[in-house]
Amino acid sequence: MALTDIRGNPVSTRDDETLEGYETAQSLFHGYYGDPLGVIDAVLARDPEFVMGHALRAGMLITASDQCVQSMLRDSVQAAESLHAAANERERRHTAAARAWLDGRLEESLARYADILLDHPRDTLALQVGHIGDFLLGRSVMLRDRVAGILPAWDTHMPDFGYVLGMYAFGLEETNLYDEAEAQGRRALDMNRRDPWAVHAVAHVMEMQGRVEEGIAWLDGRRDDWAAENMLAVHNWWHLALFHLDHDQMDRVLALYDRRIREESSGQVLDLIDGSAMLWRLWLRGVDVGRRWRELADAWQAHGGAGYYAFNDVHALMAYLGAGDGAAAQALIESMESAAAGSGTNAMMTRDVGLPVAHALVAFVREDYDRAIALLRDVRLIAHRFGGSHAQRDVLGLTLVEAALREGARGLAKVLAAERLALKPASVGNQRLAARAAAL
Repeated sequence: MALTDIRGNPVSTRDDETLEGYETAQSLFHGYYGDPLGVIDAVLARDPEFVMGHALRAGMLITASDQCVQSMLRDSVQAAESLHAAANERERRHTAAARAWLDGRLEESLARYADILLDHPRDTLALQVGHIGDFLLGRSVMLRDRVAGILPAWDTHMPDFGYVLGMYAFGLEETNLYDEAEAQGRRALDMNRRDPWAVHAVAHVMEMQGRVEEGIAWLDGRRDDWAAENMLAVHNWWHLALFHLDHDQMDRVLALYDRRIREESSGQVLDLIDGSAMLWRLWLRGVDVGRRWRELADAWQAHGGAGYYAFNDVHALMAYLGAGDGAAAQALIESMESAAAGSGTNAMMTRDVGLPVAHALVAFVREDYDRAIALLRDVRLIAHRFGGSHAQRDVLGLTLVEAALREGARGLAKVLAAERLALKPASVGNQRLAARAAAL
C-alpha cells in the first residue's frame, strides 16, 4: 500500500528510501537550509516516478520568484503531469496549482494551494508555497489567515509545528498584530531555535515598532541560529543593517553590506533585492557608496529575468540608476512595458505599481521631484499589490519624503514626516526627517 509522510499526508510511493529523501528535502526547504533542491533531485534521479517529489521540486522553484528557474519549473510540472494516472488526489492538486503558477495565473495557483489545505491541513508544502506566494503578491491578510485556518489541525507534538508558527508570526506582523506576532515567533523558536523565518518575523516586529537596540541585540544574539548556510541569511543581515541605519551608524551599515550582503550573496534574486534596497537607502541619505552600485548593476545584468516579477524589476532599476547606466534602465523599463501589456498577475502588478514606481525613481534621479512626488503619492496606497513586506516597501515612503524635502514642499514634507513619527516615534531616522521638514 502507499505510504504517508510524517505529517500523515498520502504519497503515492511504497519506497521507504524515496520517502526518507523526500522528508529530508522538505525539512531543508522549511528551514531554508542547505540544498533542498539538490536533495530532491537525487531522490528523483533514483525514483523518477515519485509524483510528490516533482510537486516538492515545483514548490521550491515557485518560491524563488525568479524567471531564471522557469525552465526548471516547467520540467517539474510536465513530469508530474505525465504521471497523472499514477498520482493520488493530493498530488494531482499540487500539480494543478504549480501549473497555474507556471502559466502566470498566480492568484489561481494560490487558491489551489489553499484548497489542498481544506482536506490536508497538515500539508506543509502547500502551506509554505502558499505563504510565500501570499508574500510575493502582497496579500498580508492571507499571509496570516492561510496559516490561522489550519492551526486547529495541529498540536505541539507534530513534526514541523514550529515552522507553522513561524509562518503565522510573519502573517501576524504583516497585519500589524505585533504583540501576538512576537509571541508566536518566540514560541516557534522555543520549539525549533534554528528557524530563520521565525527569527525574521520577530525582527520585523522590532523594525516596525522602532525597537532598534532590541532588534540589533535580537539578531546579533541569535546569529548561530540563522547566519550559517541559510538562504535567509543575507536578508537577515539586511534587517540588521536597517537597524544600524536608523541610528546613523553608517560605517557599520557599509561594513554589513560589504562583508555580508555583498560577500555572502548567492547571486539569486532575493539577495540582489537586498543589495539594491540597502544601497538606495544609503544613497537617499547622501552616503557615497562608490563602485558598489556598478558591481550590483553588473550582478543584476548577469542575472537577467526582466519582466517576470515587478518587485524584482524595480530593485534592478535602482541598481541601474545608481550606477548611472541609462541604457540598462531604459531596456528594463521597456521590458516592464511589454510585461504590462500582457495578461496574468504580473501584468497587473506591473501596470498598477511597477511602472509608476519605475517612472518615479527615474524622475527622482533626474531631480524632477514634482513628478516623483506625484507618482509616489498615487501609488503608495496600492504598493502592496506588487508584493514584499511593509519594511521592504518603506523604501517608497522614504523616497517620497526625500523628494518632498529636496523640492522644498514644506507642507507635504511635514505631513509625511509626522506620519512616520506617529508609527515609530523612537526612530532617530524619522526624527531627523521631521527636523529637516520643520527647517524648510
